Amino acid sequence: MPIVQVIILAIVQGLAELLPVSSSAHVVVAEKLMGLDPSSPQMTLLLVMLHTGTMFAVIAYFWKQWRFTYFKNALTFKRFAIRVIWATALTGIIGEAVKKIIEITILKGVPHAEIEDLFGHLEWIAPALLAAGLLILLAGLMERRRMGDFKPVVGDSVTMRQAGWIGFIQGLCLPFRGFSRSGATISTGMLTGASKERAERFSFALAVILTPPVVAREAMRLVKATHASPTAAADLHAAFLTSLLGMVFAFLAGLVALKWLSSWLEEGRWYLFGIYCIVASGFVFYLHTAGY
Repeated sequence: MPIVQVIILAIVQGLAELLPVSSSAHVVVAEKLMGLDPSSPQMTLLLVMLHTGTMFAVIAYFWKQWRFTYFKNALTFKRFAIRVIWATALTGIIGEAVKKIIEITILKGVPHAEIEDLFGHLEWIAPALLAAGLLILLAGLMERRRMGDFKPVVGDSVTMRQAGWIGFIQGLCLPFRGFSRSGATISTGMLTGASKERAERFSFALAVILTPPVVAREAMRLVKATHASPTAAADLHAAFLTSLLGMVFAFLAGLVALKWLSSWLEEGRWYLFGIYCIVASGFVFYLHTAGY
């Protein structure tokens, strides 16, 4: 794959992964517009590396906040850990349940069917983007309406109820390309009464915990692909260095995206991300009808 295409995908991934606009939807659309196959092993390897780059961007950006909020003493860390375990457990249960339901209904009768087979289908990405956009828009408009009266509790974690809802919604996001994880979880936190700062901080802490298992799952798919085809193994070896370069660019783009995200949250512009997702949904549906 040309380095220029890798850099473009890395910047798209880095910006869209950490903005609430669904990186997976944007990367799939970019791949299709460039004539690439989103389901190929080389693209899977690149996506794994890009996700790793954005995970390190999250850690670098939020580490100081996490250190002073979640790790300042043993009691605070215990409260945080309980909420993270609760939210992550719900994410796993809901995500796996939705995945199985899709595989035995929509993919029924397809040999060796996996939900990943739907990831390149724009007709599924468009409604997922629309759902995420409506959720973000609702949370943003409600947040603007109560800006004068709402007093955020800075330095505190979300409640168990809020963590549960965030984990539940995160589980719904996992099987669907286009249903922005950060957009849905931060919006859910805001809608359940958490301050936007707490919702953002907790959402990205969950992302760091969730990313390694997701990357490991994709890595296992790559291992299976290489065992099934010696040619795929050679192609992956050749693509590794360019994918590593993509990880670096995704890291840098991710830092820019987080700065942008935090700024718009502070200024009450969260709803604008929702409008963007709704417009993007229409564009993706148009691409689907155009044959992409």
